[in-house]
Amino acid sequence: MRNLFILAFPVLLLAAEGPDGWPRWRGPNDNGMARGDAPLHWSDTEHIAWKAPVPGRGHSSPVVWGDRIFVTTAVPTGNAPAPVSDAPAQPSPGRRGGFRSSGPQAEQKLMLLCFDRKSGKLLWEKVACVSTPHEGYHPRYGSFASNSPITDGKHVIAFFGSRGVYCYTLDGQLVWEKDFGKLRMFNGFGEGAWPALDGNRLVLVLDQEDESFLVALDKSTGRELWRTPRQGNTNWSGPVITSHGGRKQVIVSATKKACGYDLETGKLLWEAAGLGQNTIPAPVAADGMVFVMSGFRNPNLMAIRLGREGDLTGTDAIVWQNQRGNSYTPSPVLYDGKLYVLADNGMLSCFDAKTGKPYYQQERLPKPYNFKASPVGANGKLYLTSEDGDVIVVRMGEKFEVLATNRLEGQMFIGTPAILDGEIYLRGQNTLFCVR
Repeated sequence: MRNLFILAFPVLLLAAEGPDGWPRWRGPNDNGMARGDAPLHWSDTEHIAWKAPVPGRGHSSPVVWGDRIFVTTAVPTGNAPAPVSDAPAQPSPGRRGGFRSSGPQAEQKLMLLCFDRKSGKLLWEKVACVSTPHEGYHPRYGSFASNSPITDGKHVIAFFGSRGVYCYTLDGQLVWEKDFGKLRMFNGFGEGAWPALDGNRLVLVLDQEDESFLVALDKSTGRELWRTPRQGNTNWSGPVITSHGGRKQVIVSATKKACGYDLETGKLLWEAAGLGQNTIPAPVAADGMVFVMSGFRNPNLMAIRLGREGDLTGTDAIVWQNQRGNSYTPSPVLYDGKLYVLADNGMLSCFDAKTGKPYYQQERLPKPYNFKASPVGANGKLYLTSEDGDVIVVRMGEKFEVLATNRLEGQMFIGTPAILDGEIYLRGQNTLFCVR
């Protein structure tokens, strides 16, 4: 899934000062980087500490806090599907083609699961709701549980889009729930935007083909604090919260343009047009800059300097742009002033985050791959988790160098891994793996 980041030396400091655990799908600092190290080699027969079955279908990423791992999933109940839609199937705009699902949808149990980190034992599972979805999802890459959960160490929040948002304690007790109604997504491709947390504010982006909006909730009660209407269409990228000049901003990367909003009030602070269609990569922000990216029609990567208000389109607030080798789905990683961008077809680029100068661009991996999971980094190593069951490890730096290729037979990785305390947690189609 997605996009951006910023400068150099302050990132190293963040890695030491961030919160415990892997509380969000892009890690403790929303940039894909872990603290500490991670394994370099593994296989089906070595360094797999445990494997845990995960029922149903879900492409969300695991999050970790303390001794617990949280994942979401959708499990068919077996009840009769909804009536067939009258809408015809339409071609997918994705690189590999396919059609939207226009047939009947089966009733689903939308679930949050909690596993023990050391053993993989299922500690508890909660059914957030039972629902018959009104739309389908991309037949290869979609699911009814693609929105990754988030935790602050006290609550864990599961967001299921049209099926609502649910707040639990770490022991699985429901604190509150809220329903925003049904979203109508482009081509019926399904939903997947993730939530953001800062202090007592939970922020959600609900971009769709009908009325889109950005909303902030009180994380303790679910009470709505503000709601800001948004112009735009379907968007699979979620919000990222950053601070600049003493003010916290919510950054949203979306079809056609990126926007910044005041966290306290929801007021639109700035916008910058220039992105293409079908935005998925996540924004990343640090040291006064934000990077936003699109990789489908009219692909573009924009480095935007924060601090101004109004329409920044065409101004020198757009520090640099790139149209080659952008990601359609995976989000980038930044470390030591370098921005790593992985295209869905397996080509990797590394840019100077300050100037946009490529250290290398569109380097090929050892064999053809397809990617939907976002890269993650640890201790100078970049982990690229493929659809094909391989995890390729690349040295982080100015020179492209593959360090290892690790294969788990029969797996297809769509969700992004989590890294913590020298362990990697990989979510396959129906299995959660701990590599230790």
